[in-house]
Amino acid sequence: MSGIDWLAAAGLLLLLEGLLPFAAPALWREGFSRMLALRDGQLRFIGATSMLGGVFLLMLSN
Repeated sequence: MSGIDWLAAAGLLLLLEGLLPFAAPALWREGFSRMLALRDGQLRFIGATSMLGGVFLLMLSN
């Protein structure tokens, strides 16, 4: 993977991360406040599941 690929991946990440706050800020704020109420173990599980899903998608793209 070249530097351009990493830059494109970071740009896509920022685009997707900014989509919900731009399109539905109230919904994003409500979801974020719910995440703040979760325990550390629950957040770790969500993070681990997200990372495994990302690895799976990366494996499919090759």
